Amino acid sequence: MNSGLINAIIAYVMWGILPLYWKLFNDVPAGEILSHRVVWSFVFMGILVAIQRRWSDVKRIWTSRSTLLSLTASGLLIAINWLIFIWAVNNGHVVETSLGYYLNPLLNVLLAVVFLHEKPNRGQWLAIAIAAIAVLIITIDYGRFPWISISLAASFGLYGLAKKKIKQDASVGLLSETAVVLPVALGYWIYLGIVGKTTAWTLPAPMFFELLLSGVVTALPLLFFARAAARMPLSTLGFVQYIGPTIMLVLSIFVFKETVSPVLLVGFAFIWIALVVYAIASMRATKLAKSMS
Repeated sequence: MNSGLINAIIAYVMWGILPLYWKLFNDVPAGEILSHRVVWSFVFMGILVAIQRRWSDVKRIWTSRSTLLSLTASGLLIAINWLIFIWAVNNGHVVETSLGYYLNPLLNVLLAVVFLHEKPNRGQWLAIAIAAIAVLIITIDYGRFPWISISLAASFGLYGLAKKKIKQDASVGLLSETAVVLPVALGYWIYLGIVGKTTAWTLPAPMFFELLLSGVVTALPLLFFARAAARMPLSTLGFVQYIGPTIMLVLSIFVFKETVSPVLLVGFAFIWIALVVYAIASMRATKLAKSMS
């Protein structure tokens, strides 16, 4: 349990400070950053899988049609999530990225209802209703629908849904997912070279080396998260996950100096209330299930 908690904290702190890393490449278009993230993640994970001698597990995945379809879906969804996140950070929308990851666990409940036919209890439905009020408040404050937040929450939620059908550890799974979108990333490199719009390759050597590390930056928190998930209860892990968006919110206010209106803070307050209600309802449901078993 203690080992799992330490791994979870490390993973979510890494995810929380990730905007600081992507801000280093403010002058590079989000699509180009994404292509490098995919390629270098594939390279790093390939080296890691080779060290672990797990190539037989990778081959087994690619011989299963159903697994391959799930991998294609999860690979595309996580690439979409990465693209939106990078674009949002580098265009001054870190507050909205924070909101997206606060909304994610609540949206997961709706996805479970629609796709897995699960039945939330009253407390969980109440949490979803409170979150919906929060989105409405934030929409009114923005004067527009918070599409960045909803898109991040939806893409990551659907990614988790696709991952449920793939029984593989983090390293093998991430290598396979990046392999799915690797041809698109390489094709985009070729396109940028043809039209003469490459930006990343013209970066100063130290900064380009930092971009090469995007594979490590992507993989490490996922690997720590996988170790945490195997060592601690899901309910506890659910609480720890709010470290990430909380750090993002703090960075957006105090480091990136984004404007946060009082109405927006009210919206976030409703989100936090919803999360507390959801956590309490989930813990009660878990205790009830244990007492009946």
